Amino acid sequence: MHDLIAITPLGGHEPRHDHHQGHDLTEVTDVALASVAARLGQEAASAALVAEVTGAEAPAPGRASASAFWMGPDQWMVEAPIATREDLAHEIAAKAQGKASVTEQTDAWCRFDLKGDRLWDVLERLCNADVRRFTGGEAIRTAIEHLGCFLVVRAPGHVSVIGPRSSAGSLYHALLTAMRSAL
Repeated sequence: MHDLIAITPLGGHEPRHDHHQGHDLTEVTDVALASVAARLGQEAASAALVAEVTGAEAPAPGRASASAFWMGPDQWMVEAPIATREDLAHEIAAKAQGKASVTEQTDAWCRFDLKGDRLWDVLERLCNADVRRFTGGEAIRTAIEHLGCFLVVRAPGHVSVIGPRSSAGSLYHALLTAMRSAL
């Protein structure tokens, strides 16, 4: 059977986009994800692996680069365009040579991007992160509507919310409701 059609985390054939008073909420579906976790005694080698794969230093605790973010001690999530690196986890695992555990994460997580000049008003309604201190390049794990999520601050007016794909609809609803009520 070769007539399968991929759907987005929200169940559509195209990513969803909502706009409200100068702010945008967009379902992002064109990014491949792979987690990298250092094995015992291989912490420096794993950080070097992330640097090699992304072309930038492995993010420090609470930080993000253009193509990776810190998830926990000696753990990172690597992001890449799915069009050119669909098999990202396999690519990284081949380079890891047993120094790190690499797991495919593309279908486990969903990503929603929020853009606008008053995002902090929106995010303050949703989580306990000290969002007003963010200036760009931060990555923090927090809870939104009881869902464990990551906030990755791409720039002062651009935040990615990465949450469990199985709860994409609930997460999107929470983000959209907060966006509409805060603005």
